[in-house]
Amino acid sequence: LAAGLSPVPSPFFPQHSQQLKCAARLALAPCRWNSGLPVNIGVLFVPQQEAWVVERMGKFHRILEPGLNFLIPLLDRIRYVQSLKEIVINVPEQSAVTLDNVTLQIDGVLYLRVMDPYKASYGVEDPEYAVTQLAQTTMRSELGKLSLDRVFRERESLNASIVDAINQASDCWGIRCLRYEIKDIHVPPRVKESMQMQVEAERRKRATVLESEGTRESAINVAEGQKQAQILASEAEKAEQINKAAGREANAMLVKARAKAEAIQLLAAALSQQHGSAAASLSVAEQYVSAFSKLAKDSNTVLLPANTGDVTNMVAQALGIYTTLTKPQAVKTQDEMPPAHENPQPPTMEMVKAEQGSSS
Repeated sequence: LAAGLSPVPSPFFPQHSQQLKCAARLALAPCRWNSGLPVNIGVLFVPQQEAWVVERMGKFHRILEPGLNFLIPLLDRIRYVQSLKEIVINVPEQSAVTLDNVTLQIDGVLYLRVMDPYKASYGVEDPEYAVTQLAQTTMRSELGKLSLDRVFRERESLNASIVDAINQASDCWGIRCLRYEIKDIHVPPRVKESMQMQVEAERRKRATVLESEGTRESAINVAEGQKQAQILASEAEKAEQINKAAGREANAMLVKARAKAEAIQLLAAALSQQHGSAAASLSVAEQYVSAFSKLAKDSNTVLLPANTGDVTNMVAQALGIYTTLTKPQAVKTQDEMPPAHENPQPPTMEMVKAEQGSSS
């Protein structure tokens, strides 16, 4: 039977009436299971993980080990049976006040083990009940040191504090507390509503902060993208200009220069032929007249020579300018040319007229 009670009254158990008086109280308290108090018949078999405390003529005699044991009937009496297994005790729900004056309803689970059967038998009347009450009082004192928010955050430290306090007091009882776990915490309805509102506000705040951070990161990314795009565009434009300068424009300038050089060579060859100077004089005269005709069309400022109506004089002036420009080149060419064996050709009439015009 539980709580070490004998099933049938016997003259060998003088304290049976006292145990019956405590039956009502022990029935409400959590008790560990054991095999009850056996009757001494001389030969006893002790189960594994149990310790039987034997008294001889009312005085402690010895503790029976698991296995076969021999006792003297009538003189030896099995007074206590202690279980050496780990004991699980459900701590009833109790009220406790936190540091910020919030009343909580807390229940827990206690894990015990009997380490010394002698102390567990003679050190305290009811070890389990004593440890349970100690756990409840320790829980109240530890909760009074914490606020409501810290109770939920520091459950592990709260459990460890309760275990340490129980072990310090239960050392003389031969019992060691292995673990204590808070099973459930009941909060008043109004406090629960305020906590729910606080949680919702915290979540809204977190969402707002995250949204603002996302907007800021988005703006930064857009700015960085525009910056990189501008840098890449400028680099591309620079590379394009370099490629143009090194490629098409350079080739175009070379082609233009080569074409101009060939044109000059062809013009020089044409001028060196017969009647080349006359043709050049005619071309210069035409260009002079054409340019003079466009003066009044392209700008408001017009520069006119003194004898505007004398076209012949203007043509003669143009031919004189051309002759003056070409004469040093012709003299140089004649100096560089080797002396000819044949007689030079007589000057033409056009050259004579041009010389006369330049001298005039």
